[in-house]
Amino acid sequence: MNKSYELLKEEKLEGLDSLGFIFEHKKTKARICFISNDDNNKVFYIGFRTPPKDSTGVAHIVEHTVLCGSDKYPVKDPFVELVKGSLNTFLNAITYSDKTVYPIASTNDADYMNLIDVYMDAVFHPNIYKYREIFEQEGWHYEMETPDSDLTINGVVYNEMKGAYSSPDDVLNRQILNSLFPDTTYAIESGGDPKVIPTLTYEDFLAFHSKYYHPSNSYIYVYGDVDIDEILEYLDSKYLRHYDYLEVDSEINMQKAFDKPVEITIDYPIGADQDTANNAYLSYNVCIGDVLDPNMYRAFDILNYALVSAPGAPLYKALIDANIAEDVDCSFESSQRQMYFSIVARGANEEDKDKFVNTIENTLKDVVAKGIDKKTLFAAINGEQFRARELDFGSAPKGLIIGLQLLDSWLYDRNQPFLHLHSVEVLDVIKSKVNNGLFDEIADKYLISNKHKSIVTLRPKQGLTAADDAALKEKLAAKKASLSEEEINAIVEHTAFLKEYQQTPSSKEDLAKIPMLSRFDLTREARPLDLAVYEEDGTTILHHKVRTNGIHYFNMVFDISDLPLSEIPYVSLLERFIGLLDTEKYTYTDFTNEMYLHTGGISTNTAIHEVFGDHDKYKITFEVRSKFIYDEAEQAKDLVMEMICNTKFSDTKRLKELITAEKSHMEYVLNTKGNQVAATRARCGFSKKANISDCANGVRFYRFLVDLEENFDNRKEEVISKLNNTCKIIFAKDRLLISSTGKADVLEQSRSLVKEIKPLLTQEKLSFEGEDSFEVHPVKEALKDASQIQYVAMAGDFVKAGFKYNGAYKLLNTILGYDYFWIKVRVQGGAYGCNMNSSRQGDMVFVSYRDPNLVETLKVFEHTGDYLRNFDVDDRDMTKYIIGTISGMDTPLTPSQRGLRGLSSYLSGITYEDLQRTRDEVLDATVEDIRALAASVDAAMEQGYVCVVGNESVIEANKEIFNNIESLY
Repeated sequence: MNKSYELLKEEKLEGLDSLGFIFEHKKTKARICFISNDDNNKVFYIGFRTPPKDSTGVAHIVEHTVLCGSDKYPVKDPFVELVKGSLNTFLNAITYSDKTVYPIASTNDADYMNLIDVYMDAVFHPNIYKYREIFEQEGWHYEMETPDSDLTINGVVYNEMKGAYSSPDDVLNRQILNSLFPDTTYAIESGGDPKVIPTLTYEDFLAFHSKYYHPSNSYIYVYGDVDIDEILEYLDSKYLRHYDYLEVDSEINMQKAFDKPVEITIDYPIGADQDTANNAYLSYNVCIGDVLDPNMYRAFDILNYALVSAPGAPLYKALIDANIAEDVDCSFESSQRQMYFSIVARGANEEDKDKFVNTIENTLKDVVAKGIDKKTLFAAINGEQFRARELDFGSAPKGLIIGLQLLDSWLYDRNQPFLHLHSVEVLDVIKSKVNNGLFDEIADKYLISNKHKSIVTLRPKQGLTAADDAALKEKLAAKKASLSEEEINAIVEHTAFLKEYQQTPSSKEDLAKIPMLSRFDLTREARPLDLAVYEEDGTTILHHKVRTNGIHYFNMVFDISDLPLSEIPYVSLLERFIGLLDTEKYTYTDFTNEMYLHTGGISTNTAIHEVFGDHDKYKITFEVRSKFIYDEAEQAKDLVMEMICNTKFSDTKRLKELITAEKSHMEYVLNTKGNQVAATRARCGFSKKANISDCANGVRFYRFLVDLEENFDNRKEEVISKLNNTCKIIFAKDRLLISSTGKADVLEQSRSLVKEIKPLLTQEKLSFEGEDSFEVHPVKEALKDASQIQYVAMAGDFVKAGFKYNGAYKLLNTILGYDYFWIKVRVQGGAYGCNMNSSRQGDMVFVSYRDPNLVETLKVFEHTGDYLRNFDVDDRDMTKYIIGTISGMDTPLTPSQRGLRGLSSYLSGITYEDLQRTRDEVLDATVEDIRALAASVDAAMEQGYVCVVGNESVIEANKEIFNNIESLY
């Protein structure tokens, strides 16, 4: 082992099939945690403990700015250059309340080391000390185009946090932390409060980096199939040995326990058209204690499920039955020094606060006195054990999630990075204590007898955003009035200077310093499809042969392509509610318990698949997805069939509860995904697929729910009839296809299951009734809310305009997202993000995220064709774009994702040859191919389908753009 380090610990990590090592760098005391296994999706991060002292967002701004050039890599945006020219499977940086982490991942050895080197130089040798402009661009700065212009504030983090502070959930979470931990770093907004960010000085910003970004305060993580000796030598020789040990005061202090609960009430903004009734948030929050307690770290997630999250859970049911809330949510936060648990009532009223608290406390006492339902506890534990076996984190590399989990203990005890990685063993211990009343004791100690709690009320207030905007405008006007002519001219000059700085590209010489792969590092062959097609008794079975650690992913797929638009909302209701209502055999609570005792979960999903080669054709499927250990196949099948064949929709009380809760949830979705809302609504003018999506899970579905809730008494029989009929129509044997993912044995298991399933389904093919009218129509729409920012979308159909899809459009996503849009909309415009999406059938949409602008962004979109006509890059830059695009195409997939990919390809009619053709078109693309796309982009954007979601004042100030303006809610 390298003599510069000392091996402090070696530990076997059973559940991860890995070995864990802790090294300490002798000179600086930097700690390196290494998890060794055969995973080729290698992960690395360097993190720092970064507790801020105020809410200026300094930690967040430093995170942004260190990735804007360094000594070794002096380009303005090395992060962007890496995205363009790397095969990374993850590349980002994350600011938490008490830490900042810089993670990367890649399956390519050379790429992995390149990424590490750029990030290490970025954090230790950033250009922020040379160029104040970096701080101004990413943090905040004053702007004036001319001496007569209004004084304004701009900056990427500033606008990002204006977006965050437009979300009531973000505002509530901030107040919960303030209330429970007032004397610690958790009472401070590490991301930055937009009202406070402009008080941050450049000097204090630099001082923060200088203090905390030191090896002695670092946490370095290495994961996967790597040569650890090579990495340790690299870290020492290139960086660590050049520093001396430094005692860094970054300790995260504990909050002293409260003598009595505290209460906080704060206003949050709603739109001028929104009603204040049933729009408050009530929260009940308790401090759970030390995150270094491994049993509590796992046990409280289970208690959370048993008391609140499970269908029919006692606290949820009590609050709903008392008419206190439209929906009840809860969270258990375990990624900070002291854990906490929150119960949140959405769609509530401020005057019900005392009733809310009393209902929770009385229900808890009753439940604990009787004993928490043990079957629910065992079901929750089994669910956790299944997830520990599956280790499916979607698109995120599992090594990354494991590494971030390390910090839940490592950040607070440098000797215990592996404390929370022994989940299998800890869950076994917890399971053995269920019958001895473990969870009753925990509930009594932390929920009933605990005085370290807070009650936070978020009170809706109309016009608050407009008032804040007006106050800021007045403040800036006063600021300008106080400036001398020379000071005003200085700001004007500096505004022009900053824009010129932003527009001036890095030199070719500097860009060449960014390490990148070559085209020879790219695999020419497309990723194989995990797909084999069989038939059993007239039913198609797709088998995706994948290693799944003993799990069978068994999906029943029903073709509902004949579904008319008018019936889509009822199918969406069915998708959300089936499994949450009583069946012939089970109450909905018992059903959920049985599900987690015997499976890893049963879910439903409505999917839309474009049919390759046919512009106007789609396949719509209703999918019933289950996952289980091979030996549990029979029990899983029985539960699935009980759910789809014997659900009772006649419980009107339960139906009303579900509708109200879903309406509340949709308000959260619309609030947090304004970019998706804008992109879908803009496309609704020309795309039937977008209309289907909007009816299934967008604005139209939300409005359907609002109407259903308001008129439930008059419509309940209609809803019950529709859901019953929809079940009969969908769950028919002639509509069935099976998609089975697992080892070879699951194919025979699937064949057997099909024989048992088909006789239980509807035997005749029934048809949907309803209207399916869709006509192309203009869309220039604005949806107003109480946001401080906008989401701006422009869309069109290039295939309808006479152009054909090819692989170059995939490249265009990369080029626009990390060049033209990045510079114009993000760097110069101050938006947090902007991207493009296009489909094989011709949909093209440009959309910005947390954008302070509206008209300016639309102009950028309109001139995209001009940018493409003048597109001119050398072979090195073109190679970067190709590598970055291929990286996105080759993102590693989990076993379940591989099965879903095979299913989607089959339903869309996309063959391996089609995938290979597209890949070849990407790999062989030239500058001329990109220029050739200008005409199709012009044609799409000239169609002028526009939707903007956001600030009501900004929208009203630009109302001439739109032919339809209405409230989002």
